Amino acid sequence: MGRLDDKVAVITGAGRGIGREIALLMASEGAKVVVNDLGGNTDGTGTTSIADEVAAEIKSLGGEAASHTESIAEVQGGESLVKTAIDAFGGMDILVNNAGILRDRTIFNMQEADWDAVIAVHLKGHYCCSRPFAKYIRENNRTGCRIINFSSVSGLFGNFGQANYGAAKAGIAGFSSVLALELAKYGCTVNTISPGALTRMTIPLRENRGEKVEDTEIEAGGPQHIAPIVAWLAGEEAASITAEIFHTGRGGISIMQQPRIIKQFNKTDGVWRLDELDAIVPKLLDAIRANVAAADKSAQAIDV
Repeated sequence: MGRLDDKVAVITGAGRGIGREIALLMASEGAKVVVNDLGGNTDGTGTTSIADEVAAEIKSLGGEAASHTESIAEVQGGESLVKTAIDAFGGMDILVNNAGILRDRTIFNMQEADWDAVIAVHLKGHYCCSRPFAKYIRENNRTGCRIINFSSVSGLFGNFGQANYGAAKAGIAGFSSVLALELAKYGCTVNTISPGALTRMTIPLRENRGEKVEDTEIEAGGPQHIAPIVAWLAGEEAASITAEIFHTGRGGISIMQQPRIIKQFNKTDGVWRLDELDAIVPKLLDAIRANVAAADKSAQAIDV
């Protein structure tokens, strides 16, 4: 008995790295898996048959799988992805929006095509796949479904040279919060992963900084460390968990604080004067510093 027996899971960008590990783990837990991957390079160019290869690998291990090789950056691709799951396995229960590309540039050098391509695959891609799945859930009253989206610290914290990627990943976090509200009545949870893993997309970033990535590092911090929390969130144990962001990688797992008002002052006798803000704004900054310090202390890892 697996935790995902009789479930149908669709994973985008599942030909390599994190997506492949998720597909293999979910299949080992009993899910029927649709492997989506255009098979392109990390910048989104080119195509290969990598999705077919992963689907064949799952079948060789005794699982059930189908492949899908259309781009999820287009509405038609997202619709055909959901249709593939329904045609192959009779339904759909889990959507993992993992597909992504990189075109890193500073804002001084970033071209419109670099911006558009990254936003299309990441942010628009989440929309293209989630919308037809959400419609399927509502039209068929398919309860207990799961959507698991992929954000990044590049969007949640910021990262030099990744304005396009960071904007997309921050947008995905906001998108997830709205989806969680809109799909709650159907018992569908929507959670977000912030991964930290050495993959074919992230290793070159280290190498471009002149850092050598050893095989032992890949073993300790590879994509296999991301898959477990994704599979767990897809199971029944996570039925009450939604609209959260989990950060995971290198054996660590944490939950990230959502935006909250930390401290507030209310002026009851009119509009704030600038000289009043001279006194108030430092108090607000003191409050956020204290909150960050408390969060940093709480976030210290506990070995288990």
